[in-house]
Amino acid sequence: MTATGTYSPRPGAAPLPRMIAAQAALETKILLRNGEQLLLTVVIPALLLVLFSTVDIVDTGSGEAVDFLAPGILALAVMSTAFTGQAIATGFERRYGVLKRLAASPLPRWGLMTAKTLSVLAVEVLQVLLLTVIALALGWSPHGNPFAVLLLLVLGTAAFSGLGLLMAGTLKAEATLAAANLVFLLLLVGGGVVVPLDKFPSGAQDVLALLPVAALSDGLRDVLQHGAAMPWGDLGILAVWAVLGLAAAGRFFRWE
Repeated sequence: MTATGTYSPRPGAAPLPRMIAAQAALETKILLRNGEQLLLTVVIPALLLVLFSTVDIVDTGSGEAVDFLAPGILALAVMSTAFTGQAIATGFERRYGVLKRLAASPLPRWGLMTAKTLSVLAVEVLQVLLLTVIALALGWSPHGNPFAVLLLLVLGTAAFSGLGLLMAGTLKAEATLAAANLVFLLLLVGGGVVVPLDKFPSGAQDVLALLPVAALSDGLRDVLQHGAAMPWGDLGILAVWAVLGLAAAGRFFRWE
């Protein structure tokens, strides 16, 4: 005891920023130690990038295939982490009562969601670095405004994160597992990631272009392949998805 009669160190919760940082570090470690998540978030996008860039499977138009594919694979990586991986992990945490117990800790619920978002962003940084190195080795020549790329990735992460949390907080864990993987496969094929949207019927193109992965893919492609300054249309679509997804997740998410 100190001279004033109080215990040192004083008991009590840590400052909120420290709690969020500690939870974010824990979430990131758990994610990186999960072999299935690494397969989904790192291995599959990297393999798809190498396969479709080196083997003439899909007609990607004029120019090098990697110039078309690299932005789409970056969008797929964001979706796999912020949506599919987060939805599955959070869904099973909810089922096993982990979220219920964390909600009773000094860390507020919005702080837990913030920590999960920071964890997603940390993994995405690793994904983007790895995929960029692979794409450059395959002959990729990116162009455009780095700030526009960053803004697209952030809005895309917000959109997919909101949708993933909405699914994890409303469906049973097994249903979330099946639905998240099904959506991943459907958007991989029909979201403009590896197959150009102009290969689809004209009526379907207008609908597919409104999907978040299509907006993210096209926006990144406009900047990195064609050197566009700021793809406002795609940014607007992602912003709408982000607002709707996060608002719905906040409204309907069930902690147990």
